[in-house]
Amino acid sequence: MANPGGNVTGLSVLSTDLAGKRLELLREVVNPLRRLAFLANTGNPITVLEMGEVQAAARTLGLEVVPLELRQPEDIVPTFETLNGRADALYVPADPIANSNRTRISILAVGARLPTVFASREYVQAGGLMSYGISWPNRFRRAADLVDKVLRGAKPAEIPVEQPTQFDFVINLITAKALGLDVPPSVLARADEVIE
Repeated sequence: MANPGGNVTGLSVLSTDLAGKRLELLREVVNPLRRLAFLANTGNPITVLEMGEVQAAARTLGLEVVPLELRQPEDIVPTFETLNGRADALYVPADPIANSNRTRISILAVGARLPTVFASREYVQAGGLMSYGISWPNRFRRAADLVDKVLRGAKPAEIPVEQPTQFDFVINLITAKALGLDVPPSVLARADEVIE
C-alpha cells in the first residue's frame, strides 16, 4: 500500500473491515441481540467477503448469523417473509441491489420490527436505524487530490494507497422510536449525525 508500483495508486474503502465495529454498535442499541440476519447478494464478491467478516465478528460476540440470499430486487419481499421472527436485527452490506432498494428494505425492516445496521448514511436517511462507514464525501475529495497530483506530474507508483481516516456514524431516532428502542446516551454522544 505504501509503494503500489506500476501505474497504480488509489483509495481503500475498508468495505469489509468495519463489520465488527458495526456489530458492536448494533449490540449496544439492541439488547438482547442473539440472532443477526445478514441480507447478502451472494453474486457480489465484496458482499461475500463482508459476510465472512460478519460471521467471524458474530462468533466473537456470541451471535448466530442467519444468512438471507438476495440476487435481484424481486427477492426482497419474499426474503423478509421467510424471516418471521428468526432474527433480532438485520445487517445490510453496501451493494448495488440493496442501495437502489434501500427505502423498501428499511420499510420492510421496520414492519418486521428489525433494527438495521448499514455501511452508509444514505440507508439511514431512507429509514434505516443506524450506519457506520467511511465518509464518502471525504473519499471523493481525496480522489480529486490524487488526480490533481497525477496531473501535476507525480507518478502514481510513488503515491501511497490511502486508508480512510474519517468515518460516519449515523442514527435515526425516528426509526428507533418506531421500533420501541431507547438508544443509550453514550451511543448518541458518539454519533456524527442524529436524525430526529
